[in-house]
Amino acid sequence: MGTLGRSIVGEDADKIIELLNEALADEWLAYYQYWMGAKVAVGPMRGQVAAELEEHAVEELDHALMLVERILQLGGRPLLSPHDWFEATGCGYAAPEDPYVAVLLEQNIAGEQCAIRAYRDMMDFTKDLDPVTYDTALQILIDEIEHEEDLEALGQDIQLMIDRR
Repeated sequence: MGTLGRSIVGEDADKIIELLNEALADEWLAYYQYWMGAKVAVGPMRGQVAAELEEHAVEELDHALMLVERILQLGGRPLLSPHDWFEATGCGYAAPEDPYVAVLLEQNIAGEQCAIRAYRDMMDFTKDLDPVTYDTALQILIDEIEHEEDLEALGQDIQLMIDRR
């Protein structure tokens, strides 16, 4: 932990660590949701959907790493157990019980929309308080917006294909 780096944030460091840990839980659960969805996907364009889900899974892991690094910089302790993820999550986990590609896309779009709101809220809280966390949240938000767009485009392609039959 950097003493001066934490002191810049001041008394709000613990609240920021809490927000970062909630986001960390969401990223781990999003990783698993994407990864598992890619493995079980069935239906039209399954290969393209699975490839997109796998790509997003890797990016969610990158986000988790960024969040852990920031938590440690602030002298916090990242969530250490998957059990803690379910307690801390703000976006939850949608198990791919129905592996049909359109359903998987809907579940993951909902997750991305939740993440977009969560990172926007984190940015609002840290805007004038913690420029490093603000920047981290902004970098991740950019990816989450792109993920939402990618998934929506795939869903539209699948729907067009079905409608044209």
